[in-house]
Amino acid sequence: MTFEIDGDPHVVLDFQHVKPGKGAAFVRTKHKNILTGAIKEESFNPEAKFPKAHIETKTMQYLYNDGELYYFMDPETYDQIPLAEEQVEEAMKFLRENDEATIKFYQGNAFQVDAPNFVDLVVTETEPGVKGDTATNVTKAATVETGAVVQVPIFIEEGERIQIDTRSGEYLGRSK
Repeated sequence: MTFEIDGDPHVVLDFQHVKPGKGAAFVRTKHKNILTGAIKEESFNPEAKFPKAHIETKTMQYLYNDGELYYFMDPETYDQIPLAEEQVEEAMKFLRENDEATIKFYQGNAFQVDAPNFVDLVVTETEPGVKGDTATNVTKAATVETGAVVQVPIFIEEGERIQIDTRSGEYLGRSK
């Protein structure tokens, strides 16, 4: 649920309706400012009303980086939008040129870029696995083609294509 407080959009992270033995009921919330990322805990009267924040979501194609800005294109209108590194930092760990990303807009301004939930990337650098080192759940660091470092099992070698969950940065398995 997204709503506006003092003109800023917030998303509800957690809420609890509290009815104490004495006194009036209230709603305890934990909400995050979408633009700044600040998290705040507040209590409200259950009757309080807030305007809904309209968040627009678009799937756009990542084109290129010119050294400062990252350019994304709307595949329907071919409009290109440049975004600063701070806006795309997390998603760029898993995006290659021409990959699609989900971009969220508030009042026409992009504020969040998300990579697809699952991506298949090629391992470009990793230590060779040691034969006989087969203890359970042994992992090693591997660098993928986008530059992200992911923990992978010791049997994964350079050049292999692996699937990664971009939300947690975890290795899921070899790509099919």
